[in-house]
Amino acid sequence: MGETRGVVGEGREKVMGHGHAHGPATAAGPQRRRLAVVLGLTVAVLVAEVVGAVLSGSLALLADAGHMATDAAGIALALGAVTLAQRPAAGRRTFGWARAEILAAVANGLLLLAVAGYVLVEAVRRIGSPTEVGSGLMLVVASAGLAVNLVGLAVLHRGRTESLNVRGAYLEVLADALGSVAVIVAAVVIATTGWTPADTLASVLIGFLVVPRAWHLLREALDVLLEAAPRGVDLDEVRAHILRVDGVRGVHDLHAWTITSGLPVLSAHVVVSDDALAAGHGGRVLDALCSCLGDHFDVEHCTFQLEGEAHAAHEAPVHD
Repeated sequence: MGETRGVVGEGREKVMGHGHAHGPATAAGPQRRRLAVVLGLTVAVLVAEVVGAVLSGSLALLADAGHMATDAAGIALALGAVTLAQRPAAGRRTFGWARAEILAAVANGLLLLAVAGYVLVEAVRRIGSPTEVGSGLMLVVASAGLAVNLVGLAVLHRGRTESLNVRGAYLEVLADALGSVAVIVAAVVIATTGWTPADTLASVLIGFLVVPRAWHLLREALDVLLEAAPRGVDLDEVRAHILRVDGVRGVHDLHAWTITSGLPVLSAHVVVSDDALAAGHGGRVLDALCSCLGDHFDVEHCTFQLEGEAHAAHEAPVHD
């Protein structure tokens, strides 16, 4: 449990409980190093695939190069967002630039959807009019791209559970690796059978690999921007835990949302019995709330307003 605040009674006396630390708890340093390494690898593969596509005439290789270009732009956005997220909170930006990561994830998802649409449209145009493809060069470049993608996946593997940006980059590199496999298979088919439509089919497969991953990333980022409850935090369960604390008579205005990856927050107005407040037990109630939620829910930053029963009756409108 990170920081928890309570406001006791109508006089708004503040009671601080448990660890008190400001600012989002992000693992920006390791994320930035991982993203920088993968960006360099992605750009190197991009250059190789563009040259290989031009020389071999492969649409699948060109499609994969286009995907890599979008990935490079997305990873560069993510890298910039992680750098911004390290800036401290100041002035009006009370959480700093932490949410820049989410904005970059949205841009990344939109870019992925756009490149998938381009690949699919271009593949449809080639149906019925396949072109000559240099399968040997296509195979060499795709194999090199796959090897580099596997290195990128290893670099991002650990960080994918810590950040939407790193997860987005991981999904992009994974899609690139699968795309490289599709290009390799197409190159082998063309080399052994001469059936050039395999190149078009591979490009369609790459497009369909990109779409669901892009949509999943975009949906997660939009959930954060729409301030949906964090995954794994059931507000009905949170309410039940709060109501079981001794001295608590009710809870309203209960909200949970996410600032950025790894930084869920929660706030609530908690109605406490007048007897408990009169006896000066507000701090004990607050500590019990902190302990209860800290044991059962992964919420980094909580703010509680403790209210007497008489005061709660004067609040209107009151939200659940």
